[in-house]
Amino acid sequence: MCDLPSLQKRLRTQRPVEWDQLPDFSLYMDQVLSYMDRQVIRFDEDDGLTAAMVNNYTKSGLVPRAEGKKYGREHLAYLTVICVLKRVMSTRDMDLLIREELQGDRPVQDGYAAFCESLDKALNLTAGEMESRSGGDEDLADAAIHFALLSYAAGVASSRYVTMLRQRQDHPAEAVPHAKKPKKEREQNA
Repeated sequence: MCDLPSLQKRLRTQRPVEWDQLPDFSLYMDQVLSYMDRQVIRFDEDDGLTAAMVNNYTKSGLVPRAEGKKYGREHLAYLTVICVLKRVMSTRDMDLLIREELQGDRPVQDGYAAFCESLDKALNLTAGEMESRSGGDEDLADAAIHFALLSYAAGVASSRYVTMLRQRQDHPAEAVPHAKKPKKEREQNA
């Protein structure tokens, strides 16, 4: 069992490694699973990554296919993102965000760096919130509700951003702000 000061410390210190620190050699599945345990904060054996999960993520296109039976730096970046996001969003939403962040116009390395930077901010913010709620055991329910509500609010915001991304992909012309549409089109819509 994890006590709250230990959790707070892990939130402040445990981070996925930066791109340059990801192994630059290929790993087999069992090595990938072991490596991923160090990439994310987890407490239970039940919430770890399994070979079946990796295979399902690959089949659904969330993760690129392995090179033979070996996984490289890119695979580890994808799996790190998935291991974090799977706790808070659907596979469908993860797919959209991964395509935007890791498979879009920028290199995977840059998308992974942006993800790690955002994760760092979120973990530090949560650790700071924990610090401000440093009551005793009698405040556990209040603290749990507080963090559940923060999660709810962040989930609502994330859901709205995902919806807007999906709309932009489905209807690219409608996603352009009115002021940036060609003059002739603005006149026709007026």
